[in-house]
Amino acid sequence: MEFSDLLMNDETIFKDISVFNSDYLPENFKLRQAQMSEMALSIRPALMGGKPTNGIILGPPATGKTTAIKKLFEMAEYDCEKEIICVHVNCQLHSTKFDIFSQIHKKIFGHAPPETGVPFARIYNNIMNELYDSNKALIVALDDINYLFQGNIISTIFYDILRAYESFEGVRTGIFAVLSDIEFRYVLDKNVGSIFNANEIEFKPYSYEETFKILEERAQAGFYPTVINKELIEKISDFTYEYGDLRLGIDLLRISGNNAEIRSSRKIEEEDVDKALNSAQSVSLNYILEGLSEKEKDLLKFITRIKEKDITSGELYKLYNREHKLSYASYNRLINKLEFLRIVDTTYTGSGNKGNSRYINLRFDKKEIKKQL
Repeated sequence: MEFSDLLMNDETIFKDISVFNSDYLPENFKLRQAQMSEMALSIRPALMGGKPTNGIILGPPATGKTTAIKKLFEMAEYDCEKEIICVHVNCQLHSTKFDIFSQIHKKIFGHAPPETGVPFARIYNNIMNELYDSNKALIVALDDINYLFQGNIISTIFYDILRAYESFEGVRTGIFAVLSDIEFRYVLDKNVGSIFNANEIEFKPYSYEETFKILEERAQAGFYPTVINKELIEKISDFTYEYGDLRLGIDLLRISGNNAEIRSSRKIEEEDVDKALNSAQSVSLNYILEGLSEKEKDLLKFITRIKEKDITSGELYKLYNREHKLSYASYNRLINKLEFLRIVDTTYTGSGNKGNSRYINLRFDKKEIKKQL
């Protein structure tokens, strides 16, 4: 058989394989209705001639933050095209001031500005003059905003967006800061912090029932009927819930489907799911580690070198501080972030100051963490 013959084989168990892509927007997104309503309330003042309310969209990875914002922006622009402009910026891909304002320019004018030969001030003025002339409010969602923390570029960008009204009277702007972190305001310049008065909107991890429901709906949308049974979706849901990352479960559905097609089967069997699960831990860990800062990675590397099984947070700090001079408050923030992302587990010892001493334990295999890092 020639390669071209393989490409012409149109038999597939996938009804719509794009359903399993990371950027897929489900038609129904009911599980985050409460958070979307809160964000809608932040936008509402802009529809009445006021300024949008700033928001901090907070939650662990894969809890629906990005999907909720994209769905809300899609709905808002469809219903309120004459009043607002909504821009979603992935800061992992666009982490400089020029890149971010280029994305805003592209949304407003339909094209990005030239990368060279045009001063930033002209691009900025074009954006703000258009907002002034059209009397539209601008809402910018800065997703994965932790990528702007280094060099304090975040304060410059916030200032340029939120203080635009000082040079362009009547221009109305707001920011949704989206991050998988538990600390935020401490990285902002004091002058910026005073104007970024934001509502916090929390996205908690999905429950097991919610995890199963989402994966079942993806399977129904992505596969033809009878391709995968409920028991196998439950098996994938169990694994996904344990690792706390919905992206992993969606990938496992797709990989299981690919495994079945390799066998030329019209159904996904348990062996296809088991084969997908065998490589799942490294996939899940990779999702988490790719979003860590260098300081967080350094601490995680250090923890993998610790031989003690039960080490308290205080004992770990003493050892870590010998090599890395760091305040305990900064160290505690790093530990809380690793726990927040479910890389480490902490359990209270019942001793220490007010009984708040904690044991620190890794949730993943040390060798696998070292390999990924």
